[in-house]
Amino acid sequence: MKKALFIFSFLAFLGCKTQSPTPIIVTDKSDQNSLFTVAFGSCDNQKIKNELWPAIDENHPSVWIWGGDNVYSDTEDMAFLKKNYEIQKQDADYLQFIKNKIVMGTWDDHDFGANDGGEEYPFKRESQQLLLDFLGTSKTDSLRKRDGVYTSKTIAINGNKVKIIVLDSRFFRTKLTKATDSKKRFQPNKYGEGTVLGNAQWKWLEKELQTSDAQFNVLVSSIQFLSDKHGFEAWGNFPHEVEKLERLIVSTKAKGTFIISGDRHIATFSSKNVTGLSYPLVDFTSSGLTHTYASFSGEENPYVKGEVIKDINFGLLKFDFENNKVIMEIRGKQNKLLQEYVQIYPGK
Repeated sequence: MKKALFIFSFLAFLGCKTQSPTPIIVTDKSDQNSLFTVAFGSCDNQKIKNELWPAIDENHPSVWIWGGDNVYSDTEDMAFLKKNYEIQKQDADYLQFIKNKIVMGTWDDHDFGANDGGEEYPFKRESQQLLLDFLGTSKTDSLRKRDGVYTSKTIAINGNKVKIIVLDSRFFRTKLTKATDSKKRFQPNKYGEGTVLGNAQWKWLEKELQTSDAQFNVLVSSIQFLSDKHGFEAWGNFPHEVEKLERLIVSTKAKGTFIISGDRHIATFSSKNVTGLSYPLVDFTSSGLTHTYASFSGEENPYVKGEVIKDINFGLLKFDFENNKVIMEIRGKQNKLLQEYVQIYPGK
């Protein structure tokens, strides 16, 4: 079992005056050769028993990341949304799981409050406060006063660092364009029309990547970034925003940057060679924790690696600092390994 982690918190404003405190984690020196593990998942219906918490905990992750659809509450009734968060947070297995772990997360549409919703949702500020309550955010944290749930933490492990950058693809996102193709729900907006992140979040993200001294930078997006042909929600509905993020990753030279995502009720790895980037850009989708797209029979994705998983699942990130690589795993019931993808990044 991994040795205990010693956690120290201090105020660190890495690029935004309203950024929340950044915890620095230092492991026991005798534990230097072990892998640093982060777990994540999405699509957890509070009406369905989540069977995966004990299996996730077997991997001894130091961090848990909620990837969105943390509850299902398409509603404008904040009392109803609050009740559903309380149901989720009172689960005995979850309470046991989060002991001594850093918990982070973003929202997707069903916990935001409206299916496929974005900036037009009228109760987004009220909903934001309930998500922050669920994540255990202090009532005095500066995140409480800022529009959007984007945030970051830098975690140090024996002289190595991982930066987790949580994005908000709901609060500012422009309304989507309905597809003219009857087999799809949405189609891309006209080039240059609309936004995923909004101006303030884009400026914040640029500074987060520019100032990062981490060996690995994990971008948390509730919706898929690379897979964009399926006609559901994706960054690809705003092609200019896709290009903008790719250019930003290249120009800031942030090391070992990749994306984790949810939303789709399937799990898959996607990888793309981006011009100017010295390593492939990976988008690791893990979804869902309690229910999946059981009838999935395939879809176009030019960047897919391996098979698409449609069993309930969670994602693991195992950081190997010595070899500068990330072992990415899709796991399911009884902690069964369903698929693995390894990405090696350029050295220090």
